[in-house]
Amino acid sequence: MKETSKTNKFRDQIFFDSYRAGKLIDIGCGEDPVCASAERFDIEDGDANNISKYRPCGAYDTVISSHCLEHMSDVKHALQEWWELVKEGGYLIVVVPDEDMYEQGFWPSIFNTDHKATFRLDKNTSWSPVSFDIRDLIFSLPNATLTSVRRYDQNYDYTLMSNGCKDRPLFRKVIFHFIKCMNSFGSIGVAIGCKVNSFLYRLSCPIDQTLGNALAQIEVIAQKNIR
Repeated sequence: MKETSKTNKFRDQIFFDSYRAGKLIDIGCGEDPVCASAERFDIEDGDANNISKYRPCGAYDTVISSHCLEHMSDVKHALQEWWELVKEGGYLIVVVPDEDMYEQGFWPSIFNTDHKATFRLDKNTSWSPVSFDIRDLIFSLPNATLTSVRRYDQNYDYTLMSNGCKDRPLFRKVIFHFIKCMNSFGSIGVAIGCKVNSFLYRLSCPIDQTLGNALAQIEVIAQKNIR
């Protein structure tokens, strides 16, 4: 599923009025940018870990990235690089998976093997050996003010969340392809996928609810202070 499109359904007009104005770049958006006017930056455009080699510093009113930071080889360095692109008074918006809702106690990630980090909100410790507190990451940025932080969990069923239980890789992968196929049939297919998820949970198989219409993520917004 396209996570940005899913998230946009729950963003109000104030979000788009505030952050879509001016020059905007969407890092790692693929074919799902936050809005049509956003400048897209993806793997074919260069290495997002070192984006300042490809895009000018201080040139953007808004820098946004959804579900990209967890793929970076050096999370703190990449975030600092993205921050460099933001002009004074501008905004950095980052969306990452919530480690408990998405990874669910499994590391390495069983739902996305390219994930290199996990992210937490409102807890001091983590089961993950590569966990980052999302607020601490923002506070580490120079001249930054934390504007907003929120968890998106719409359509997420917490009763189906695993906690590092036994995995069934082959069974899980077969169901993954089945649910992806069902999603192509629209809302009816998604509904069928939700029923399958409930069945899987009873069989003690970890499930990725984000394959359907569920969100399991954290959004943080920071503003660069005007000096």
